[in-house]
Amino acid sequence: MTALPSNNPAAELTLADFEQALETVHKVTRRTPLETSRFLSEASGASKVYLKCENLQRTGAYKLRGAYNRLVGLSEEERARGVVAASAGNHAQGVAYAARELGIKATIFMPLGVALPKLQATRNYGADVRLEGDSFEGTLEGARQFVKDTGAVFIAPFDHLSVIEGQGTVALEMLDAAPDIETLVVAIGGGGLISGVAAAAKLRAEKEGRSIRVIGVQSENTAAFQPSLEAGHPVTIKTKPTIADGIAVARPGDLTFEYVQKYVDEIVTVTDDDIARAIVALLERMKLVVEPAGAAGVAAILAGKIKATGPIATVLSGGNIDPLLLQRVIGHGLAASSRYLKLRILLPDIPGQLVRTASIVAEKNANVVEVLHTRHATELPISDVELELHIETRGVEHGQEVVEALREAGYTVRVGERY
Repeated sequence: MTALPSNNPAAELTLADFEQALETVHKVTRRTPLETSRFLSEASGASKVYLKCENLQRTGAYKLRGAYNRLVGLSEEERARGVVAASAGNHAQGVAYAARELGIKATIFMPLGVALPKLQATRNYGADVRLEGDSFEGTLEGARQFVKDTGAVFIAPFDHLSVIEGQGTVALEMLDAAPDIETLVVAIGGGGLISGVAAAAKLRAEKEGRSIRVIGVQSENTAAFQPSLEAGHPVTIKTKPTIADGIAVARPGDLTFEYVQKYVDEIVTVTDDDIARAIVALLERMKLVVEPAGAAGVAAILAGKIKATGPIATVLSGGNIDPLLLQRVIGHGLAASSRYLKLRILLPDIPGQLVRTASIVAEKNANVVEVLHTRHATELPISDVELELHIETRGVEHGQEVVEALREAGYTVRVGERY
């Protein structure tokens, strides 16, 4: 990715700024673990893969860092006016927690359809939560009107220097724990996390006389940065639905756009299937619960989007996933990994066929979890029936073995398709 010229240069960041921010945020944040994953190392070809577990951070995400660093810098007069934020989740909880610790009144606007666990957590941190707007734009408008009516200080989720410096403390902790990191992989929504991480990492590496590569990851359904970089300024895109709602931002921030231009080397995109597979891998291999946006970096590694042989590190930026969504994502991730297959099998309408197909599946050590047997589908030949089998397998090769065994037995098989 080539950095493009800008007419509005952002404020110069310094390593001292990030080191000061690190001292500040450690008053409330945890120094989260930096784990290694042999599974991801073998899958990617990298010598090591590190995972920065911000899903284990207080409030369940890195957002507390930026929120606290921003609120600490408020004047007494600003603190007296209170703060307001608009968020569907992690930023809301970060601001609410930071405000409680500093004795500041916080009002948080959240969309009407916000997940109940996020709503309850934000209230439990002491914030006054207002539900407004069917979409985030409506929620944001409610917060802006509140600022006009009350004079409260609006706390931006990413496009503020103090927020960016707070988020960049993640990189300093990573490099303190693993000085050998050569490539950083970071999810991008509005750009606050990657701006801070990229700047802090490159400034630290420069001081040490070496280089470090930073790669951003966006959901392909909300990838606003690449067209913005090509245009030379932030542009608003039309987003599509994505499970990674934490990085579903239609327009880069003005400040973050400048820093991404300057410090980020490359941006890649991942699909929802990639993200679902990553969530399942993190659960199964690392025993870590990570929300879709937080798994974007791992998704890029597993999808082969990161070309690196030396040590790679990525940030598991949050773990606040609704249990109902997690249930759906696990099923989707298993299907995307061919661990869960839906087979449609055309059978002659004679006795014994159901037992025969079940025996073939069992002989291949696959597990049948659901069965639908019908002779009433209008597209079927009158002498045939359709058997729909949902089976669990060990992966792509095992699933192919089951399908081939059924076909060798003379059956017509479709994987997830209608005849």
